[in-house]
Amino acid sequence: MKKKTVVPMIVFLVGICLMGLFTYHTNSQIQNNQRTLALMNAKTYGQQIEDDLENGVGITNSLEQILINSDGQVHDFSKIAKYVMSSSIQSVQLAPNGVVTEIYPENGNETGKIDLLNDEKRSEISNYAKKYHTTITQGPFELKQGGSGIAIRNPVYLEDESGQECFWGFTIVIVRVPKVFEDSTNALSKFRYTYRLSKQESPWNKKYKEVYASTDKMIQPESYDFIVGQEKWKLEVMPKDGWNHTKEVSLVLVCGMIIVLLLTILTKVLLLLDERRIELKELAHKDGLTKLYNRYGFDELADKMLSKNPQAHYIAAMLDVDDFKIVNDMYGHEYGDRALISLAKSMQEFFPTTALLGRNGGDEFCILLPGHDKELLIEFTKLPKTFTYQGQTYSFTISLGYAEYPDNASERSQLMRCADAALYEVKLHGKNGCMAYKEGLQSGVRKQLGFVLNDISENLPGAFMIYKADKSDDEIFYANKEFLDKAGYENLDALFKGTKKSFRNLIREDQQESVEASIWHQIESGSEDDYIHYHLRKADGTYILVLDQGRIVESDRLGRVFYVLFMDWQGMQEHYGTKFGEKDV
Repeated sequence: MKKKTVVPMIVFLVGICLMGLFTYHTNSQIQNNQRTLALMNAKTYGQQIEDDLENGVGITNSLEQILINSDGQVHDFSKIAKYVMSSSIQSVQLAPNGVVTEIYPENGNETGKIDLLNDEKRSEISNYAKKYHTTITQGPFELKQGGSGIAIRNPVYLEDESGQECFWGFTIVIVRVPKVFEDSTNALSKFRYTYRLSKQESPWNKKYKEVYASTDKMIQPESYDFIVGQEKWKLEVMPKDGWNHTKEVSLVLVCGMIIVLLLTILTKVLLLLDERRIELKELAHKDGLTKLYNRYGFDELADKMLSKNPQAHYIAAMLDVDDFKIVNDMYGHEYGDRALISLAKSMQEFFPTTALLGRNGGDEFCILLPGHDKELLIEFTKLPKTFTYQGQTYSFTISLGYAEYPDNASERSQLMRCADAALYEVKLHGKNGCMAYKEGLQSGVRKQLGFVLNDISENLPGAFMIYKADKSDDEIFYANKEFLDKAGYENLDALFKGTKKSFRNLIREDQQESVEASIWHQIESGSEDDYIHYHLRKADGTYILVLDQGRIVESDRLGRVFYVLFMDWQGMQEHYGTKFGEKDV
């Protein structure tokens, strides 16, 4: 009798325990899935809100370019402003010297003509934007016309006759809240999410201020942070019904022993996992930096395109950025990334939507173009390419090789090898060009041409430096390790800080004028090279006597620069005797 009672009781208790564990696991999984979906929605619509606000920033940047190109004068401002207006924009404004003088539309916005740099509510953040050369947002604030708005102010700087940068004023866009991002908020409401959009009150005040919200109650929401101008923004999202699903959990507890319900729950979980797998598969096909197809995604889609229309004509192209490793070595990887993003964007804007665009990795891109229009590739290669970083614009060039299907190859991998061989040939002929594949060109793995700057500079038999060839602005761009060791600097940043990035500050003070005069006299006399010795100031304030051998060259990116080798003058005298004389500068 005990066995008949105890065993069923044990089975019952074990079943209850297992059911409890199963219910707990199921509840945790539901919450995790909810949070995953909520985070994805926060990121998706947060990025969309960021893009909506960046459209306003883009308008101020466009007005800035017009002012720069027209030396601070804007003709037909109303026509220009009318062209960029949309339902989410309250007004477009110009504020020369910080005073708003031009507003479109003017009707109803007359009260907006104020002195931003001295106004009680606007002066502090406007002066911050002016001082730090940065776009700022301010608001939300009540509009005189009703509703709320956010001001986007972009400080504009022009060069005067002496080449010095001077403050012109502000280009301004006032966007309506919540009209500017109502597509995103409507979508979140449709998917039964509550939300709250906040921003920092100012670049120096880390406290967040609510911009717009569907509710004031948020319990452990998922959030997405982004930056517009200099202020951080935050979109918080959570389900309207909260994170707990009491009904589902109760249903599992009550009907946990029913196989059909277990299968239903498992099916639901599997469907959620499958949905997540599809999303991850899509992400696996895209390049995170440029948003083009990565190599795996490009190859897969290219094979599908060729197999779907095997009789059609296609052009495959391989291209890369000329001297990309030097760009990274000279400026840093952030500059290189900017160049790659700019190139990808120009590809998307230039080529038709039928073209398949991808990034193989590094600075190498690929294109599969339906049809016979080879002129597109030639035109794209010649198209000027630039990128902007930290307020400066840099130019770069590309090399491109292409091959045709089915004329040069019968399948995708062979076609891309032919295009790669053509690209290799362009590199051998001086880069910055476009070339078609021809029979006999070497295909296969393309070798890296030349050495990178770091390889060369770090192995030169002497200290080496590059600085700007400008009498009033001799900015130091680069120095190799041997120079840093010789001058007693720990790294390049320490050199920049110790010299304020000026070559002049490396010369002993009493020799500065004579040394610079001698260098420029030699250059202006028609020579590309200059030779002079002087006392070089070290990091600790002591001096060493060096021989400076410089060459002035024209750089596509930097203008005129000096490439300089420094040799130990005393060591040369000791080694070569009296050949170099004894007199100091």
